[in-house]
Amino acid sequence: MATQAKRRRVAGPAGAGDADPDPVAGFLSWCRRVGLELSPKVAVSRRGTVAGYGMVAQESVQPGELLFAVPRAALLSQYTCSISGLLERERGALQSQSGWVPLLLALLHELQAPASPWSPYFALWPELGRLEHPMFWPEEQRRQLLQGTGVPEAVEKDLANIRGEYYSIVLPFMEAHSDLFSPRVRSLELYHQLVALVMAYSFQEPLEEEEDEKEPNSPLMVPAADILNHLANHNANLEYSPNCLRMVATQPIPKGHEIFNTYGQMANWQLIHMYGFVEPYPDNTDDTADIQMVTVREAALQGTKVEAEKLLLYERWEFLCKLEMVGEEGAFVIGRKEVLTEEELTATLKVLCMPAEEFREFKDQDGWADDKKEEDSLTITNIPKLKASWRQLLRDSVLLTLQTYATDLKADQDLLSNKEVYAKLSWREQQALQVRYGQKMILHQLLELTS
Repeated sequence: MATQAKRRRVAGPAGAGDADPDPVAGFLSWCRRVGLELSPKVAVSRRGTVAGYGMVAQESVQPGELLFAVPRAALLSQYTCSISGLLERERGALQSQSGWVPLLLALLHELQAPASPWSPYFALWPELGRLEHPMFWPEEQRRQLLQGTGVPEAVEKDLANIRGEYYSIVLPFMEAHSDLFSPRVRSLELYHQLVALVMAYSFQEPLEEEEDEKEPNSPLMVPAADILNHLANHNANLEYSPNCLRMVATQPIPKGHEIFNTYGQMANWQLIHMYGFVEPYPDNTDDTADIQMVTVREAALQGTKVEAEKLLLYERWEFLCKLEMVGEEGAFVIGRKEVLTEEELTATLKVLCMPAEEFREFKDQDGWADDKKEEDSLTITNIPKLKASWRQLLRDSVLLTLQTYATDLKADQDLLSNKEVYAKLSWREQQALQVRYGQKMILHQLLELTS
């Protein structure tokens, strides 16, 4: 399994002051003090891991074995930090689109608090100035390397939201409580870095089934759990219980092997956007490619010859919008074995391709009852059996999508297949290449299936 491109950790404390000569020893000592129990079968190490710090099995581990347990009091969140009372009182003023502001303020305070109980934990954090999220890449490099992948657009939204949140909520709060926030933490640059850190290292406790209607839980920092690197084919999983959070083995882990958690089913573009790394092709079995919904509309418009056909197409599109199957900013998500947005793409192909009379009837009925037919299934094996008009529209949409990349599949293949050339690429160039290549492979598979 390729290992060079997982989450990159950089040793060194996030706060000011001298670096701990042995941050791992300091962290393990802190773990004992706060009751964070590590199994004797595991070790925090920089050796034998894919990136910086990780956790390695010192003895073989069986599925179901407890690797470590983190008491709730050791978690760092808006509820456990030393300004939790203030954050609770000011909760109304700290509401934002992200929902992260209280945790970020907790981190800003604890980072500069001379006697923060979490200082030994911060010493294992990556160096904040060397995070590799694309939000820290120069804009020109981001656009050049990741054009067509969806990452530059996601980053632009992030940067606008971070800036707005900082100047409208965070900075006024810190200035109003200047005794709790030293001038050195009142910085948009540091806030950017902490947002990226929370994006990559925090955890979100899932809601109970009966709480589905509630707002999602706030993110929290889980010492020890955030040391584990990610793999789609992971061998450990975090479980939540009333008194503690438990990391449990899900597969046999041989002695000397690294322990991997999962951050969820994430495509490479999501991994690089949120975590600053990718899984090299073909390791990420959760990889996907997007076809923008408006691209399918554009492909359908190419097939119209007269104004009346164009107008009818827009009418069909508006009807799909009304059914909440499409939107101007949505995307159809294609996996390696299935279409993840099958319902939406099936409805779109059906409505855009049906004869005009059938559409009138269909519209009068306000859509359809649940009449899903097996022959309309969008599993990869079934795509060649779709109606010719559906396949053509899908094919035209893929071709338009492939035009949005700066390079074609062959150019990327040539870079990947030449080990000498690949090794000379910068780390960012390698990561971006893996994102583009994985997406294009999925899109080219779809081209073959629709030909």
